[in-house]
Amino acid sequence: MAKTLIYKFGGASVKDADAVKNLAEILRNRLRKNPLIVVSAMGKTTNALEEILLRRFRGEDYSWNSTKLEEFHLDICRLLFPEKHSVFAKVQNLFFQLHQELARDLTPDTYDLIYDQVIGYGELLSSRIVMEYLCDQGLTVIWQDVREIIKTTSDFRFAKIDWELTRRNAQTYLVPILEKFPILTQGFIGSDTQGRMTTLGREGSDFSAAILGVSLDAASVTIWKDVPGVLNADPKLFPGASLFDELDYKQAAEMTFYGASVIHPKTIKPLANRSIPLFVRSFIHPDAPGTKIHGQAKRHQTPTLVLKKNQILVSFMVKDFTFIEEKHIHQVYEVLQGLKLKVNMLQTAAISISIVIDSELFKLEKLLTALRPHFEVRFNEDLELLTVLNLEHGAPASLLEGYEVFLEQQTRTTFQAVRKKLIPIE
Repeated sequence: MAKTLIYKFGGASVKDADAVKNLAEILRNRLRKNPLIVVSAMGKTTNALEEILLRRFRGEDYSWNSTKLEEFHLDICRLLFPEKHSVFAKVQNLFFQLHQELARDLTPDTYDLIYDQVIGYGELLSSRIVMEYLCDQGLTVIWQDVREIIKTTSDFRFAKIDWELTRRNAQTYLVPILEKFPILTQGFIGSDTQGRMTTLGREGSDFSAAILGVSLDAASVTIWKDVPGVLNADPKLFPGASLFDELDYKQAAEMTFYGASVIHPKTIKPLANRSIPLFVRSFIHPDAPGTKIHGQAKRHQTPTLVLKKNQILVSFMVKDFTFIEEKHIHQVYEVLQGLKLKVNMLQTAAISISIVIDSELFKLEKLLTALRPHFEVRFNEDLELLTVLNLEHGAPASLLEGYEVFLEQQTRTTFQAVRKKLIPIE
């Protein structure tokens, strides 16, 4: 059997009926090699599910939100399938199951568990619709529930992979099918030892593709995006961004560490360890080469800009005016680890530690509760973290014009600033 190709399609590539038709055209001449296809939720479905869950937690009515999301999927089906196609009943059944999950007891302690049981329905819906459409187009594809393959811990929302069991499942169940047919499955989700749905972290479908690629000893993994490939900045935020034709694993991993959204941060390492190349290509221009990430690429010196929004700056000051020591940093990081919070920036001063973290429901309150007995704590919300990599001569002033800067630091080649847009005084 030839080595498997992994194709991953994100939410933008299946956001509506025309996008699904475009996906089918991309695959039409690529299915002969029996690839494994990973799809994300359609469009902004994950955001919509998060809003439904939050309204449910607050005791607010979410029926309009739920009906709107169901109609969104059914409208796509109406444009893709004849009136009495079986896909309509399958979509409605998935929404029935979703409502059963939403009816469960929801508290701050059970929130992460219920989150994972709810959010993964976006991928279950999209994969079912896409598979049915491909088959209707005469493209034979086997639907696979990825929860039967990717096994994880019970760390809900940030599940860790059981690599050995996942590989065994992939070799046992997927390889025999791939010898005859392509497979279509879901990104972002897996299951724990009790069979409960788990998620791999927001935007985790890229990581799913890498997990399956490594487990199947794939020839390559291709991520199909709405951009030409990996750029040195988000073109929506920084016009004039330029394309990298290739990157080495280390440089790509560094970009994702600082928050480059084109690839999920956990995607690179497993592929690099097995020397599996990663391609980032455009579903808008599918014949364009895109970016190849592999071990033989030369390191680029092009300055790269990464912007992370919805950041929180938290500063911890010792109460007795002793100097900051390693034990203080360890004390803060121990709580962060327990809350599964990643530090995006760290700065220490004589009597304080400052960290920048993502904004996550409940997490800030729990962090403050745990550390206020030991430190004086100050925090600022709704901030942006700007990172510039491969910087030689200091950050351009234009990047900070019109912003209040809360914190900044620079190493030999990396500049970071925590900023907030100034509101003009009228």
